[in-house]
Amino acid sequence: MRYFIISDIHGSPIYLKKALDLFKEGSYDYLIILGDILYHGPRNKIPEGYDPQEVVNLLNSISHQVIACRGNCEAEVDQMLLSFPCLGDYNLIVDGEVSLFATHGHKYTSEHFPMGPGAHCVFLSGHTHLWTLEQKDQLIICNPGSITLPKENRPHTYATYENRTLSVIDFDGQVLSSLTF
Repeated sequence: MRYFIISDIHGSPIYLKKALDLFKEGSYDYLIILGDILYHGPRNKIPEGYDPQEVVNLLNSISHQVIACRGNCEAEVDQMLLSFPCLGDYNLIVDGEVSLFATHGHKYTSEHFPMGPGAHCVFLSGHTHLWTLEQKDQLIICNPGSITLPKENRPHTYATYENRTLSVIDFDGQVLSSLTF
């Protein structure tokens, strides 16, 4: 399976459209969304082109390919609009011998999550708006950054996973980091 991983859309269809174009061009099987889908939250500036309803429309059009979890900006009303579940604190995706633990990162961290690190375990989280990709002992840790509101002057980024290879890529197609395990 091929996974396209994003986080922190924060209601911006401008950046979501760019991400979905890359998702479709790459013929990925699933889109993993690590939370903060519709709202910008009180600590973030209002994103360029802020339009949560358009984000709903874009994501509902591919709802059969979306795996999502709740971010700290999600509300129960979001589930009334979205055609896929988004209120779980995490999703566990098993791809062959690899377990992908997908969460937003405000509740679970790579040091504390229900599964615990083990052989072939990948911890996916967003929340910080800062991309990272590293291996700590047996645990692979990946934050795809934010497609909409990256922090610290970083680029808009996403991650991909296929055949035990994780990569963080910017919207210009530059691979910023890649890890095969």
